[in-house]
Amino acid sequence: MCGVVVTTVENTPAEAEAEAEAPPPDPNAVNVTVNGVAHVARKGQLVIEAAADAGEFIPRFCYHERMTPVGKCRMCLVECDSGRGPAVTVSCMVTVSPDMKIETASPTAKRMQEGVLELFLANHPLDCPVCDKGGECPLQDQTVSHGPGESRYVEEKRHYEKPIPISDLVFLDRERCILCDRCTRFADEVAGDPLIHFTHRGNTTQVQTFPDEPFSSYFSGNTVQICPVGALTAKPYRFKARPWDLEQVPSTCTTCSVGCRTVVQSSRDELLRYQGHDSDAVNWGWLCDRGRFNFEAVNSDQRLGTPAVKQGDGLVEASWSAAYAKAAELINATLASDGPGGVAVIGGAHGTNEDAFAWGRLAHEVIGTPHIYAQQLDSLHGDLLNLPRATIGEAATAATIVLLCGDLKEELPVLYLRLKDAADKKRSRILEFTPRATGLSPYAWKTVLTRSGEQGQAVRTTVAEAEVAAQLSKGPVVVVIGKGNYAESGSFQTDALASLLSAVPDAKVLPAYRRGNGVGALQLGWMPGEGGNFTHKILGAAAEGKIGTLILVGTDPLGDFPDSDLARRGLAGARSIIAVDTFVTGSSRLADVILPAAAYGEKSGTTTNIENRVSPVTQKVTAHGTARPDWMIAAELAIRLGTDLGYSSVDEITDDIAAKIPAFAPATAKAVRAAADGVLATPAGTHSLSITLAEAPTLAGYDFRLVTGRKLYDQAVGTQMSPSLAGLAQPASLHLHPLDLDRFGTEGVELKVTSAKGTLVMPATADAGLPRGSAFIEFNQANVPVGDLIDCSLPVIDLRIETVS
Repeated sequence: MCGVVVTTVENTPAEAEAEAEAPPPDPNAVNVTVNGVAHVARKGQLVIEAAADAGEFIPRFCYHERMTPVGKCRMCLVECDSGRGPAVTVSCMVTVSPDMKIETASPTAKRMQEGVLELFLANHPLDCPVCDKGGECPLQDQTVSHGPGESRYVEEKRHYEKPIPISDLVFLDRERCILCDRCTRFADEVAGDPLIHFTHRGNTTQVQTFPDEPFSSYFSGNTVQICPVGALTAKPYRFKARPWDLEQVPSTCTTCSVGCRTVVQSSRDELLRYQGHDSDAVNWGWLCDRGRFNFEAVNSDQRLGTPAVKQGDGLVEASWSAAYAKAAELINATLASDGPGGVAVIGGAHGTNEDAFAWGRLAHEVIGTPHIYAQQLDSLHGDLLNLPRATIGEAATAATIVLLCGDLKEELPVLYLRLKDAADKKRSRILEFTPRATGLSPYAWKTVLTRSGEQGQAVRTTVAEAEVAAQLSKGPVVVVIGKGNYAESGSFQTDALASLLSAVPDAKVLPAYRRGNGVGALQLGWMPGEGGNFTHKILGAAAEGKIGTLILVGTDPLGDFPDSDLARRGLAGARSIIAVDTFVTGSSRLADVILPAAAYGEKSGTTTNIENRVSPVTQKVTAHGTARPDWMIAAELAIRLGTDLGYSSVDEITDDIAAKIPAFAPATAKAVRAAADGVLATPAGTHSLSITLAEAPTLAGYDFRLVTGRKLYDQAVGTQMSPSLAGLAQPASLHLHPLDLDRFGTEGVELKVTSAKGTLVMPATADAGLPRGSAFIEFNQANVPVGDLIDCSLPVIDLRIETVS
């Protein structure tokens, strides 16, 4: 009789322990083979992405990792076998499956790719010697790497008028277009500006704008960067250089406080182009057009390149030694007559962290003044920086995004893109409290329009609603908080925030400071010391003759400060003014000493964005004339005043910040340069806000309440000194709800607007995005000086509106 003997082999104790400690299998892992090599892909991953992770490049034109795949160009054809035999597959439209065999360079795949390229080149013009894209063109590169080597087409290629301007910044060469749909998809799904699209059919299909509607998007430059051929070119760069002429360094944009990562490119020591760099944490490769094209201002022949000292009624050029001596003389004279409190420093917060730290030390430690501030009443108080801070990524993945700020599309454009994407993709719901409909209002789950001074009550009423309370309890909440209206006290906005945080204690805050390094400046010394004044009180004290020396560092109060009358009186009342700037402005023209500062691209250092991310700013070209970085000017002035700050290089300041400021401890010079997405500093985030229930006074003899805020393009120096951007600033007008406008006439009627401070006459515009009883006027536009209506000592600004007799 035969039997079967079963033997059981037991694991050794060590083997059993190792098996127990082994991690569980990844449920999202998908085993595939790419060109015969085993690879672990992710569940739901596209074949083109899995191949890239495995180190195999699949040619593509329409595919872009930041946009929805559409499979239009067919360049990414490969062979895939999912168990039923190999099949030609569009790799940007098909996801991986278990045991899939992917062949990216099989004879069939190569033949298909060659055929696609031959069709593309049938009508593509031979513009390579003159095309801006030549040398960095994916069509060129892939024709060489994956093309047939020769074409069988000998027919005449099609011709169009070339180029045609589709906006003030972008030109289109239609015959170069391969209809990949990148530009049109970006305009529609990323920017939310579907102003370009395909027209006609078949062989005559082309990209065009709509009749009488130019591609007036704030993000049009991105379409030039992502175009895989030279169909779209940028007017400021067109015919300026070839890629092999360019040298480049990575840097961080300081046009606003989002901190978009960039690549700064130059040729022959001149800035020629900024390109967006894909930072997953911040900007995803996108830039706004103002940040992309304002390099022209750095190259302007109106730049300050030599110090100047007042003689008689004018300014005359002087040596640095003479200018330093005069500045030190003015400060010492004030210290002798008025003490440290007679000196005050106002900044624009567009410099680096190192600039801010050196000037903060100069003011607090050397001069001894407590009067130093980096804001112009267009941002909220620095106390917001002590709240639990959200990152941009956390905001873009939160269950609820609460907006208590101005129009992010106008002030922080790439943050607008990130939050729009969160709403579009249904990751987040946006709850918006705003004095006027914004760029994000069409994507908001709920928009609450509030009159100036009434936002606190609006928040308290709204969060008590059952539907809203339920939404706020669904997951993480991030509050984007900023100055929504320059014509009101910031206490209304902070009290609204306090009410919200009382209802949602675990919410995190993303402060929407608009100035490039406002966050860094406030944390690194540009805050008043004990008994010190903020900007409005500094200007008030100057107007009363109490400020002997007013130092302006990269700021123009006559253009930036909301209360124009106070700015004029403050500058007139200061006995002496020292200005550090890149251009002669309305304010610096009044200075006794002007010290020329190096601009972006001309100096190195670091900057801190709204999420407290410290990123590098890199010098690429020589500073204009003899201009110097702000930190160097501060260090030299300190020596002239008898104290050596001890800095001889920018890296020494970066490391000193890391050593002295606990939140910046991880952000050493070496660490910041080595990090792909910068270094996230760690603010304490323990402070809480108290609710004071601030209420605006009732309208007394006035019918309307003023709202004012910035547009992306205005009279800012960087915009006006960039020829390609200067003409994009639109005239201001008086915006009224259509039913309010009906009382005065039709759109375009001239109306007289009166506040307690002044009177202006301007045309009216119907604006359904305003609540009844509110009037919106754009800030810092050339034709309407809205600052003449504002008294910053009042909590709100009420208006009387009349027809012009």
